[in-house]
Amino acid sequence: MKERVDAEVHGQVDVLVKKETKDGKPFWELTLADAEGKMTLRAWSDAPAFTSCQELAARDFLAVRGEFAHSSGFGLDARHWTCRPLAEDERDALLAGPPELREKQAADFALIEESVASIGDPRLLGLARLFIGEYGARFRRCAAARGNHHARRGGLVEHVAQMMRAALALAGAYPVLNRDLLIAGVLFHDSGKLWENALPADGFAMPFDERGELLGHITIGIELVNTLWRKLSATPEAAAWAELQPAGEDVRLHLLHLLAAHHGELQFGSPVVPKTPEAWALHYVDNLDAKLEMITAGYANAKALAPRIQERVWPLPGNLVAPLARFSPPTTDGEGAAETATD
Repeated sequence: MKERVDAEVHGQVDVLVKKETKDGKPFWELTLADAEGKMTLRAWSDAPAFTSCQELAARDFLAVRGEFAHSSGFGLDARHWTCRPLAEDERDALLAGPPELREKQAADFALIEESVASIGDPRLLGLARLFIGEYGARFRRCAAARGNHHARRGGLVEHVAQMMRAALALAGAYPVLNRDLLIAGVLFHDSGKLWENALPADGFAMPFDERGELLGHITIGIELVNTLWRKLSATPEAAAWAELQPAGEDVRLHLLHLLAAHHGELQFGSPVVPKTPEAWALHYVDNLDAKLEMITAGYANAKALAPRIQERVWPLPGNLVAPLARFSPPTTDGEGAAETATD
């Protein structure tokens, strides 16, 4: 039997829909979002919350009090819940996010800036700094996806930072890789999501964007890089780069290829497949980080099927199996341990 805890949770209304059961009885389905994720509540027609839901609207900030329990495969399950609007100070605290998450995302963003600062090619360095200078605030509140992985405020920074760690390690292990190009590719590969998965400065509800719908993040990212490149080329510093090798046009084209090919296959939305070492490395680093994030979330939420086996989490291809624990060498308490001889 699930243990239930009386608690209050704070969130912003992301989705509010009135539905009917198979018997034709109405109920409200309410999705709340915060800095870490989403939860879905249901208010049945005979519950006090049913009337409250009729007065709510998307983007409202709420405090929900009820009896909560973790339901494997469905997240939090709430019963007998009621809601009230958040006070201004409560809303501000919610928007700031929990301290642990703020600290993690701040450290991740600092790592991204540090990695960018290590780029030796002045054209890629200037392009990356221009991007962070113009779009840093938007970048820091963007999600990496609407679902599946890092689908939360600031999730794109977490995703890019972890990819940066992996890419830097690969660049050290494989000298064939152009380190500068790979760092820039990691930074820009999902830059189009600043529009496709944009979150407002004052909320967690992700709106749909017409540019994102019509073009998608790969196309938007390519357009963004080209726009920034033209702006960078018009600066006084760019005049000194004319004789640099490789030529600037080659640098631009190879960076654009990383953005275009990072999904790896045409069927997954890339207009071209990877054709350079950096493009393959970027694709695999991106895919690896997304998959490990999904499987980690699955261990926390997926329904148990048997000891150490959990239900498949889409889009992963099979059921989850608990990972092998790390080896821990046996320890001794000193009793019976060999004593060191002393003179």
